[in-house]
Amino acid sequence: MNVAAMPELTLVPVKRALLSVSDKTGIVDFATALQREFQIELVSTGGTAKVLRDAGLIVRDIAELTGFPEMMDGRVKTLHPNVHGGFLALRDNPTHIAAMQQHHIQPIDLVCVNLYPFEATVAQPDATFAEAVENIDIGGPAMIRSAAKNHRSVVVVTDPFQYGKVLKHLRANGGQTPYPFRLDLAMWAYTRTAQYDAAISTYIAMTYFTQRAKDHAAARVPGTADTDEDVLYIADAMGLTPALTPVLRRKEVLRYGENPLQLAAFYTASPARPGIATAKQLHGKALSYINILDADAAIELVREFSAPAAAVIKHTNPCGCATAGALPDAFDLAYAGDPLAAFGGIVALNREVDEATAARIIAGKRFLEVLIAPAYSAAALAMLQERWKDCRILATGDLAGQQDPRELHYRSVTGGMLVQQPDRAGFDRASCRVTSLRKPTDAEWSDLAFIWLVTKHVKSNAVAIASGGQLLGAGAGQMSRPMSARIAIELAQKNGHTAKLPGSAAGSDAFFPFPDAPELLIAAGVRAIIHPGGSKKDQETIDLCNRHGVTLVATGQRHFAH
Repeated sequence: MNVAAMPELTLVPVKRALLSVSDKTGIVDFATALQREFQIELVSTGGTAKVLRDAGLIVRDIAELTGFPEMMDGRVKTLHPNVHGGFLALRDNPTHIAAMQQHHIQPIDLVCVNLYPFEATVAQPDATFAEAVENIDIGGPAMIRSAAKNHRSVVVVTDPFQYGKVLKHLRANGGQTPYPFRLDLAMWAYTRTAQYDAAISTYIAMTYFTQRAKDHAAARVPGTADTDEDVLYIADAMGLTPALTPVLRRKEVLRYGENPLQLAAFYTASPARPGIATAKQLHGKALSYINILDADAAIELVREFSAPAAAVIKHTNPCGCATAGALPDAFDLAYAGDPLAAFGGIVALNREVDEATAARIIAGKRFLEVLIAPAYSAAALAMLQERWKDCRILATGDLAGQQDPRELHYRSVTGGMLVQQPDRAGFDRASCRVTSLRKPTDAEWSDLAFIWLVTKHVKSNAVAIASGGQLLGAGAGQMSRPMSARIAIELAQKNGHTAKLPGSAAGSDAFFPFPDAPELLIAAGVRAIIHPGGSKKDQETIDLCNRHGVTLVATGQRHFAH
């Protein structure tokens, strides 16, 4: 489409406005400015009209415009030719003007509508299907679409954040608006109705397919294996419905993507659980594409632990991670995991950062790109801001709370999208099988639990080593498991952890296809190993561990991360 070639009514005056909003934020100030500064006639509906009249404004009721009262509990009030004709009539088309005169249709130059709170309603855990249906707006989207279609002549306002912009243009142009601004508002209008319809479609699809899956599950014969049809129904119930329409809103345009030659932007979903998408930046330079990826990896890792925890991330992999009785100690242990790699890294903590923790963080000649935590004390934030001018300091809010069981992760491929549930599995000691003769000690169980959760966040093939709740070394993203094991061992030795290797624990994100990687780990001093198990050659690894008095634990779960 060649927008420049379209005929334009460059400046169009606003003489009549229709206001009908569910979210009343700022509407009184906006309407007051329209009427008292520009003598714009106000037409309104129900609750909005009452709010405006209570504020002392002169408001014409929508029923006076249509000749019909609101009816059916407000379901029908604006679906009328006098409303939509007022939006859609082309002001420079003689036939349209004649039709308006014949049917006594008055032009409407501005429409301000925000929609019934459908998304907020269904986000409530106790919302019923009937409540959701009642919060599906019909007249609002219709008005928005009509007004946006005739943006050559009509201003369409769909969000309180636009009120100031509208008034700015009216003031600058003597009560008129320029065409490019109206076109911009029309784009936002159609984006809003698209998001709204997507939210409704997704909710109804999930509700329908969840019930269908429950009915199917109730009819199944207990103890039978899952068929392809069963898997399909389970996927439907968890949100992997036949058609998906993710609702995303651009949060910010980034300077570039992974590389300077790539354009990029950050989009967020709503509602979102606390994390990188909800984080507020308190200090530092603008976030980059890679900053956001790494900060997400960091905060998701420390979220795994109930004890005070810290993680240092470089290129989405942990180069340091630790838990301790106090947050300052957890940070010290995590940073000491690999101080060289930590330079220019991303640090995440799962507790509010206090003065004591901030003092540890700013000690020495450290350089951090991002610091992310649930919150910061005022004194701690001041210390961090003084120490680094450019370090991005982010606060996520409380990380506690349950995940939405229907949360999905998306990854694009050429021409399509891969969608999956997030890997929510933690560490469950009761479901583990000790396959070696020697059982883990309590201290080994603690390290096995820790390293299993860390390994989950290391890119495959992943092998990692820990001792005393501290990551000593991790081999990430290698093409063979022995290579990952070698890297984990060499990093532990290079970073001064050689004395901690005897008696340490190691984790592998997938089974050992051969005993070669465990052989390397055992030779380095590892005495407890955790992996999913399930290889055809598991017995060879079990026999190896038994010969050396090493404990081997199988979880039955794989944690590939690509």
